[in-house]
Amino acid sequence: MDRLSGKIALITGAAQGLGAAMAARFASEGARVVLTDINAAGAAEQAAQIGPNARSIGHDVTDTDQWEAAIAFAEAEFGGLHILVNNAGISAGSTVEATSFEDWRRVHAIDLDSVFFGSKLALPLMARTVKETGVRGSIVNISSIAGVIAGHNSAAYNSAKAGVRHLTKSVALHCAKQRYGITCNSIHPVFIDTPILDGITSRLGREEGLAKLGRQIPLGAVGEPDDIAWAAVYLASDEAKMVTGHGLYVDGGISAM
Repeated sequence: MDRLSGKIALITGAAQGLGAAMAARFASEGARVVLTDINAAGAAEQAAQIGPNARSIGHDVTDTDQWEAAIAFAEAEFGGLHILVNNAGISAGSTVEATSFEDWRRVHAIDLDSVFFGSKLALPLMARTVKETGVRGSIVNISSIAGVIAGHNSAAYNSAKAGVRHLTKSVALHCAKQRYGITCNSIHPVFIDTPILDGITSRLGREEGLAKLGRQIPLGAVGEPDDIAWAAVYLASDEAKMVTGHGLYVDGGISAM
């Protein structure tokens, strides 16, 4: 229960789904956690459920001023920052011809630009916190198996999530060269039972929608939020101190096909 003891984490998109699951697991493993989300009320509700080691703040991840405010909030509330989880994201499914310029920019702003903003703006505080406390740091970026395996009808999403994968490697090498004591890795989930699947489950019905998606996965089922939360715990823990620039596929075997 202490794999993240002594560490301070900031998790974006934490009002629901993967972000909420990761926040709960991080706290259960001893971390103090700041939950951020554009849905400030939802983040506050999740933080209240976690308890005294959690705080929340409203946060539009496409806004650099709000990034600076969220990072300053983490420092004011807990004294620093060791772990950044860039989780906030949206899904948009359409072909390259059908994707509007507006949707292309919106998906990249939320799914990719925010990872750049967070990494750039959080690293000074993270490096200082690691140096002052002697506790190693970690950036965990939530990409997608769609950043590795493309689909004909996910042009913007494929592009943004592939960008997250490669940006992760660049950040990892930068942190290593600077001797920050900070690793940077990405997680690549397959379909996970979160609100991001609402489009298909509302259209086909929940059971049929999940079954349809599950049939595409070698293990035969969609994942659960805790599948990603435990992967993030590992990458943020000292167990993974020699793992950096890595993409961890939590994909039920689909990338092996």
